[in-house]
Amino acid sequence: MAGERPLRRWLLEGLQADSRQVDQGPHRKHPWWQVMCLTGLDYFSTLGYQPGIAALAAGALSPVATLLLVTLTLLGALPIYRRVAVESPYGQGSIAMLEKLAPQWWGKLFVLALLGFAATDFIITMTLSAADATAHILENPFVPDFLHGRQVLVTLVLLGLLGAVFLRGFSEAIGIAVLLVAVYLVLNAIVVAVAVLHVLERPHVVVDWQRLLSSGYSSPMAMIGLSLLAMPKLALGMSGFETGVAVMPLVKGDLGGRIKGTKRLLTVAALIMSVFLILSSFATTMLIPAKEFEEGGKASGRALAYLAHGFLGDWFGTLYDVSTIAILWFAGASAMAGLLNLVPRYLPRYGMAPDWTRAVRPLVLVFTLIAFAITVIFDADVETQGGAYATGVLVLFMSANVAVALAARRRRQRRLFLAFAAIGVVLAYTLVANVIERPDGVKIASFFIVAIVATSLISRATRSTELRVTEVHLDPQAERFVQDACGEIHLIANEPHERDQTEYTEKRRETWLNHRLGSKDPTIFVEVTVPDASEFETELRVVGEERYGHRVLRVEGSTVPNALAALLLYLRDRTGRVPHIYFHWAEGNPIAAMLRYLALGGGDVPPLTREVLRQAEPDPLRRPHVHVG
Repeated sequence: MAGERPLRRWLLEGLQADSRQVDQGPHRKHPWWQVMCLTGLDYFSTLGYQPGIAALAAGALSPVATLLLVTLTLLGALPIYRRVAVESPYGQGSIAMLEKLAPQWWGKLFVLALLGFAATDFIITMTLSAADATAHILENPFVPDFLHGRQVLVTLVLLGLLGAVFLRGFSEAIGIAVLLVAVYLVLNAIVVAVAVLHVLERPHVVVDWQRLLSSGYSSPMAMIGLSLLAMPKLALGMSGFETGVAVMPLVKGDLGGRIKGTKRLLTVAALIMSVFLILSSFATTMLIPAKEFEEGGKASGRALAYLAHGFLGDWFGTLYDVSTIAILWFAGASAMAGLLNLVPRYLPRYGMAPDWTRAVRPLVLVFTLIAFAITVIFDADVETQGGAYATGVLVLFMSANVAVALAARRRRQRRLFLAFAAIGVVLAYTLVANVIERPDGVKIASFFIVAIVATSLISRATRSTELRVTEVHLDPQAERFVQDACGEIHLIANEPHERDQTEYTEKRRETWLNHRLGSKDPTIFVEVTVPDASEFETELRVVGEERYGHRVLRVEGSTVPNALAALLLYLRDRTGRVPHIYFHWAEGNPIAAMLRYLALGGGDVPPLTREVLRQAEPDPLRRPHVHVG
């Protein structure tokens, strides 16, 4: 056991005691264009495989389907996330917006479901990017022959290296992101420009393409209709927007400047990507034989790399491969960073994760193992993972669309609401069509959702008797009640709905008689209301008032036992005296009482209050006293 202690210390290094999110983010800020490059690790890297997936999905209609995708991006996703940036300027994103709109337990479960889809998005980003990086490695002419056919092994090695980077302690490296994105975009611009020039020099390829469309499709409307059917498979070319909002706290400037910079970041990234998607889809469709896009073909998962080697030589092609591999690998790093930011932001705050989820290294090990499993299940294939990836992306888009539409409706912005509703219809069709065509994304997301909900509820139950109050605030009247109490402090627990004068008088008389209090021992009633039992960590605000000649402390908390225990400990520390609390009610079935405690915050209050106190204060001499009449 002694040998395990250094390992435990290493794993839990950097464990945060407070799970509350720091809205302002890191102290060091950066210009918006540098932060755009950090987002671009995920967004721009899809150029490595998007043209090939588009060709497989739409065939000769790939340019048309890509143009429709770009239209949806610029007229749908971009306006949505520009609005999300305004509504959540601290980088909380659409999930936090929906969390505010759906409180109580249903809201928590809804957020957990969205986290399942977000985990699908980020995990598949890691595995898909690593698999495509592997495709670029194995297709390079300078790679040794013994590696060919070992795409799963190479992908696992890349994921393992990614996990090792985070285990060593990954720090935010915008400088590296700027370099990688700049080099990658320049190389892509060269490849695309050369490819377009080759198309212009060979006008017959365009004529052949037009003839193919004319002979295969009856009308332009038929082409658009079939392109719409294929477009859902291209949805992964829309990734990166949620990440763009998540990195808002890194943007330099005050609150208004941060929002303005993020909107500019999203717009410029979308425009750059749109131009590359249209030109690359057009060039690859014109210049690459259809059979090369298929599994085992030289352009499978690496269409632009195929053109780079073919038109610019193996040395330039190798340089392009290295750049693509690097950005794809760091796209996985961006996804890992997103997971490490997302999970601790919600689950510990809900009480639905153990303490070790606030440390980086245990989460890295969990996510890396999941990525290993997904890679083996999908055989490190780029195209088959595209459906799962697109599902995660589209669900996040839908959640963002619903959030901004509801926000517009709440503010009575009718035109804006109708515009977002129309976008939502298109996104809903794209999502449903993608799910029907490729249900793998829903299967993986369902696994994540079930796993997250099950482990979260188990964790919440096991942590139910922790002291979950972060601060206690007394108003002036409550302060006066405490200061006027001479000697020992005696609190009488009372249910909030029992506010009859006779009830107060009778309970105080029974307390004096049953517990042999003297006439000089003052008593204070305390009443706890639970507005939202789904909250885990809360601040107590204690209000004092006079009622029928009795002094009453009114408290709001997430559970009655936790609120009472926290108040007792606060009074002990504030006055230096160990307080007493007296209960006059008893509960029935203990199992039913425990369920009421977990779901509604009530339950068998006296023993639960004592258990919370016992865990929070191990010294019996300093522990507040609990009495049951």
